[in-house]
Amino acid sequence: MRRVIFADNLDVLTSLPDGAVDLIYVDPPFNTGRTQERRSIRTVRDDADGDRVGFQGNRYRTVEVGSRAFSDTFDDYLSFLEPRFREARRVLKANGSFFLHVDYREVHYCKVVLDEIFGRPSFINEIVWTYDYGARSKSRWPAKHDNILWYAKDPEDYTFNYEDVDRIPYMAPDLVGADKAARGKTPTDVWWHTIVPTNGKEKTGYPTQKPLGIVERIVRVHSNPGDVVLDFFAGSGTTGEAATKLGRGFILVDNNAEAIRVMEKRLAVASESVWGSGC
Repeated sequence: MRRVIFADNLDVLTSLPDGAVDLIYVDPPFNTGRTQERRSIRTVRDDADGDRVGFQGNRYRTVEVGSRAFSDTFDDYLSFLEPRFREARRVLKANGSFFLHVDYREVHYCKVVLDEIFGRPSFINEIVWTYDYGARSKSRWPAKHDNILWYAKDPEDYTFNYEDVDRIPYMAPDLVGADKAARGKTPTDVWWHTIVPTNGKEKTGYPTQKPLGIVERIVRVHSNPGDVVLDFFAGSGTTGEAATKLGRGFILVDNNAEAIRVMEKRLAVASESVWGSGC
């Protein structure tokens, strides 16, 4: 199953049967109180009015060719999320897992709501994704991490494919021996991963796009080939690309027309790279 749905996610969730999906990963708006925007620009040669200097001293003018934006403000954020979280638990299979990707502004309040819905024993991990990008505050410690809360529907029975965990280098390889250094170590609950590079091939231009490597790790370890992964705040479609690459099905939901266009283009490329143009 591979579906991209343009609709309100609560309407879609209530239409799904009980136990329909194996894994849920969602990255909802973070309630930052501002408009999230990503501009696309290009430069053209302009010796007279150029606003930047390039190769061999030639001047270039910046031209905006488009922008993508959405409002990230909610009067009552938890009231917006809570019915969606309840439906998410219902549509999970008995051994399914739910991952909520949020940041420091709301993570503590979201955990209280999820503890009530799933039960506190179902909380398995808080994963901290840490990165290093952007300005440095001079009035407080700069915020350079997101939080990912993991709940298992049944804390005694969930998918965790330990052998499929990607290995990372030891910080002091000479201290662990050649064999261990070559194999690498398993990550902890703190994941270092750069943001999506501005000029990288992965970049879609969609605001708040999350790195494929982060979502791939979740999909690979917490589901199996042929399983169905649900993302009902699908945005740029990172979950869909991860599922496609790893042989999982997906259901992606978003009510933003620009997100649907970005996803359709991205997933067409991902599908061709995995299955070929005949798919």
